[in-house]
Amino acid sequence: MAGANPTRTPTALTQGSSGATRGGVGESTLRPDGTLKVTGEFAYASDLWHEDMLWGCTLRSPYPHAEIRSVDVSEALRLPGVYSVMTHDDLPAETNFGLEIRDQPVLAKDRVRYHGEAVAIVAADHPETARRAAAKIRVEYAELPPVHDESSATAPGAPVLHPGRDDHHAPHVAHPNIVHRQPIVRGDVAAAKAEAEVVVRGEYEVGMQDQAFLGPESGLAVPAEDGGVDLYIATQWLHVDRDQLAPVLGLPPEKVRLTLSGVGGAFGAREDLSMQAHACLLAMATGKPVKIVYNRYESFFGHVHRHPAKLTYEHGADRDGTLRYMTCRIVLDGGAYASSSPAVVGNAASLGAGPYEIENVEIEALALYTNNPPCGAMRGFGAVQACFAYEAQMDRLAAELGMDPVELRQRNAMSQGSLLPTGQEVDSPAPVAEILRRVTSRPLPPERQWETSADAGGSTGVDVRALPGGLSNTTHGEGVVRGVGYAVGIKNVGFSEGFDDYSTARVRLEVVGGEPVAVVHTAMAEVGQGGVTVHAQIARTELGVAGVSILPADTQVGSAGSTSASRQTYMTGGAIKQACEAVRERVLRLGRERFAGQHPAWDSGAVLRLEGGKVVTDGGEVLAATADVLGDEVVEEELEFRHRPTEAFDLRTGQGFGHVQYSFAAHRAVVEVDTELGLVKVVELACAQDVGKALNPLSTVGQIQGGSTQGLGLAVMEEILVDPGGKVRNPSFTDYLIPTILDTPTIPVDVLELADAHAPYGLRGVGEAPTLSSTPAVVAAIRNATGLALNRVPVRPEHLTGTPGA
Repeated sequence: MAGANPTRTPTALTQGSSGATRGGVGESTLRPDGTLKVTGEFAYASDLWHEDMLWGCTLRSPYPHAEIRSVDVSEALRLPGVYSVMTHDDLPAETNFGLEIRDQPVLAKDRVRYHGEAVAIVAADHPETARRAAAKIRVEYAELPPVHDESSATAPGAPVLHPGRDDHHAPHVAHPNIVHRQPIVRGDVAAAKAEAEVVVRGEYEVGMQDQAFLGPESGLAVPAEDGGVDLYIATQWLHVDRDQLAPVLGLPPEKVRLTLSGVGGAFGAREDLSMQAHACLLAMATGKPVKIVYNRYESFFGHVHRHPAKLTYEHGADRDGTLRYMTCRIVLDGGAYASSSPAVVGNAASLGAGPYEIENVEIEALALYTNNPPCGAMRGFGAVQACFAYEAQMDRLAAELGMDPVELRQRNAMSQGSLLPTGQEVDSPAPVAEILRRVTSRPLPPERQWETSADAGGSTGVDVRALPGGLSNTTHGEGVVRGVGYAVGIKNVGFSEGFDDYSTARVRLEVVGGEPVAVVHTAMAEVGQGGVTVHAQIARTELGVAGVSILPADTQVGSAGSTSASRQTYMTGGAIKQACEAVRERVLRLGRERFAGQHPAWDSGAVLRLEGGKVVTDGGEVLAATADVLGDEVVEEELEFRHRPTEAFDLRTGQGFGHVQYSFAAHRAVVEVDTELGLVKVVELACAQDVGKALNPLSTVGQIQGGSTQGLGLAVMEEILVDPGGKVRNPSFTDYLIPTILDTPTIPVDVLELADAHAPYGLRGVGEAPTLSSTPAVVAAIRNATGLALNRVPVRPEHLTGTPGA
């Protein structure tokens, strides 16, 4: 690094093990960062410190849509301790950024487009001074009518939020306030409609969910002697951050150096820039390190959210339950800027029919520009919204047919060899019917679990924690009804639609203290998913070593892509595997040179392995210690790994080989509902999922349980409330609720390992699929308990009692 290092920077994570295979692929090894996180010693980005640093603060718009008439910073600059105040006019180079479309201003120029948009930034010697200075900036606004939904966005004369935008998505959309549109057309829907014996229709709505990570946006920018900048940052994709920052800073990419700092959760919200550009700009303007840490209120405005959606579905079937056709229209609210909306639309469209065989399909998915908060990546990425709707449709159709809802799903379940509506063949295991069978066959939890054993007088006690309402003690079981519901979903893995998806790994093998040690360097963002654990496991397995050191992720090695799309174990794991294989071949070649003539196996071209710190034959005979083969040599390889290529969907028909891999999960939810008070207790949320290969079984189950819990949150409590004028009403954990340990049920998990021949170790992505099916399973169970239609999530008490709500 060319700049001064801050304190509490990331250090290499080292973990050792002994034995031939201990700690390798397929074992539940401990996380090298686990103890540090549990004891509070782990350095998160918000812990960064520099002896000479300033503090940054952002002034944000109080209006969703307004012209900026003037900005006066003079009073802020006069405040003692203030070093810099910057507005749009002070930006040195490019003024916009964006993941797919560079449409978002670093600082608003002549217009603000959402409540909370950044207008000015301040650097001062104390965080409170920076906040007071930001409050002294005088901005004159002229409010404009907001665009808040499809009708207001596409109405004649509607304000065009991004006039003159020029990007590759625009030519096929019908209105400039449509970010992207993707149709999918297959078969003959009109003919199938004429023949269908049963038809069900439904309109559904999904609220705006927040990623609600616990570590707020934070980072430290340090100006460097070479005129560049070093940024220590909590992010999901170091290289895409750098590639957006360099044009904004007016620097070549090599002078914008990023190092990953401790990340307290992400779930998609850290894929876009938040405070990165602001910190770097202030550091360059002042010549001093600048730290920015959002508080929780600002965090709700500082990152993208899950797209709220309105979905209209129609399914037609024969009397025996065979699906004949489906149509759907999915409208996603992208908010003020594009972010990753085009890719979210692609996922919603291509996966909009669910994991079912349907020959005749018409799908339209689109995302809008509005004056609501920007929406982008969140766990499940477009497939979550679609899954809620198509699974509600399956239950509705089953009821119309008088058929068991699981039997209906199994009758139409896709399997290996099935064709998706995009025309792509599912060419790896697709055990949809089997995972449904597994959750269905699991024993149900006991009834009336809130009843405790009778006391000496024969009275039965009540454990209120097991009841709807919990410790609020609102009921002792009166009016509580049990319901059971099922759902299954399909999610793609990795980047799609022709994106050049790759990851880079540098692996070094050397002797340290007489033992061979592997050093792994990638730019993968460890955001809590356990990638650092898996990477060490792969190195142990492929190189047969006990000690593995994982270097801090930074931009001094090639890109690892984003920690999103369930791709990192597949992609960066694949890169590490290939780099280790290349190192191993060089070590074996070195051994053959050094020990020629000492054993026939060295000279015969026999298969040799590295195992337990030794070179062994395929039969297990030890030929030499790996350390003796290496001597003073350091063997290093850096390789890029790519999955098989995909292609963009046709913009007229939606046909194309768009996704590299698919994952499937099914849930059975058991709920208890107080029908008088509208309170829900999820008793159990069982899951079955095919993971291809569980590289770390304990971590795999943890990912499935975490995704299931996030889906539960969407089902019954999580929603950012935006009023019709575009203002956010609940930007705090006081009013935005997420599941706590008291809300989280037992989550038994059934893991299938059906290998995908195209993937490293046969694995498939794990983290997203359970987020899809958990939400509709919980809502299906509530429907089963109450008999209500419940076409919207989250389900609130007033939806269950008929009480008017806010």
